Order: sequence, then structure tokens, then C-alpha cells
Amino acid sequence: MQAGPIGIFDSGYGGLTVFRSVAALLPQYDYLYLGDNARAPYGNRSFETVHEYTLECMEWFFKMGCPLVIVACNTASAKALRTIQQQDLPRIAPQKRVLGVIRPTAEVIGMYTKTNEVGVLGTKGTVNSGSYEIEINKFFPQVKVHQLACPMWVPLVEYGEYNTPGAEYFVQKYLDELLTRASGIDTILLACTHYPLLMDMIRKHLPEGVSVVAQGDIVAHSLADYLQRHHEIETLLGRDGHMSFYTTDDVKDFDNHATSFFGRKITSAHLHLV
Repeated sequence: MQAGPIGIFDSGYGGLTVFRSVAALLPQYDYLYLGDNARAPYGNRSFETVHEYTLECMEWFFKMGCPLVIVACNTASAKALRTIQQQDLPRIAPQKRVLGVIRPTAEVIGMYTKTNEVGVLGTKGTVNSGSYEIEINKFFPQVKVHQLACPMWVPLVEYGEYNTPGAEYFVQKYLDELLTRASGIDTILLACTHYPLLMDMIRKHLPEGVSVVAQGDIVAHSLADYLQRHHEIETLLGRDGHMSFYTTDDVKDFDNHATSFFGRKITSAHLHLV
């Protein structure tokens, strides 16, 4: 088989925060990023719709030669990943692999807390799926998980409003609600890849002794470990350090917003899926 890139997928821009960490840790590989911005956000869509959209994007990655795809979207990981792994891959691409962001995070989040109480902030879809509570319980049954949906955060980030008074209002609102529910929380997980852009503001409104954890570095180190353990996949990866970016929406708009997420300017191409 011809060497191919690692695919990185998100419903929009958020996955670029994961891609940024992955590329920093593993710069030697080729990468192909797709943001399904035309159909974003995924957070309030049904399980069936998220599965349909995510699978369609996975099939595109496979056609582009990706042996491995990272679903760098918590909603898609929560609502579609298991079905894709267990039912779709054996049927359409048994030699390919698709990984998500929930399990790698669940495997380590218990190491961050001393009180054994963790807050999980995510989209409505991620929270309603219960995926984090289920997965964290597998590895850290002693940890109590407190979840809260933050429906305003993704739109604020997507529209570049994450440093405004409006953003600060909603950051404080959701944090106060979470910590009022469970005052013993000492660790908060940002279970949406958009939320790291709100990191400074989140830290500003957290009481002393409460830490906040983003997923980028966790997923990057988990991927490095996976590739060390799965030589049969690692040998299929291209090693020219090449990066390509695609969006299903307007490329100029994507490129302008992507800089904030990825940390450097990019040039994307348009992909028509519908």
C-alpha cells in the first residue's frame, strides 16, 4: 500500500487545537485535515445525523489514502465513533483505523484530581451521550464525574468572540453553575476542542485550587503511543511533514479563523460533500 497521511477530522475549527499538539509532537508525518464547517455545529444534532455526517467524512479520508483518522471532535467521538469502529469499518475499510478523543482523555484524567471529583464541560451532544462518565468510570471508578453542557461557547469561539465581555459572561455563568452543583471539583476537563480558545478566561474565573485540562497534548501523546504499539499502521504513514487542509464551507473564512486555532496561517481547499 502507498504511504498516506494521518487524517484529522472535526465538525469545524476545534480539531485544529488537537492537530496543533499532534503536529508539534509528531512533525515527521503527513497530515490531512477536514473541517465540516458547512454542517457545523454537530453538538445539537441527533446520533443518526452525526453518524451519517462523520461516516461520509471518514469515507473521504479513506479515498484520500489515510490509513488512520483521528476524530478530533468530542460530539462525533461520542455519537458516531463506536458505530464506525464496530459496524462500518469491517464492512467498508477493514484495514483502516479510526480513533477518537474521549478514550485517551478518560485513560488519564483521573491522574489530575486529588479530590476524585472532575467537572466535564462539553456540547449538549457530548454531555447527553454520557460517554465521558462511562469511559472515566472504566479506568477510575473512584472518580465522580459532574457534566455540564455549555451551548454558547462554540458559537462564541466560531465567530471569534472569545475575548469579548459577552464571552466572559457565559464563561462565568457556566463555571458558577458547575461549581455550585459540585464544590468538591478540583479538575475541569474541556471536553470540546473549541474550548481551549477560552482557556485564559476560564482560568480567570476559576477559584484557587481548581485546574483546567485541555485535550490536545493528551491526544497527541496517546497517538504517539498507539503508533509505537501498532507498527502495521505506522509503516503505512507518509513522512514528508506535509499538511493539507480542507473545509466544506468558505475557504477564506476558514483560513481567517483557523489561525487562532492552529497558531499559524494556513491555506485550505474546498471540499463539496453534499
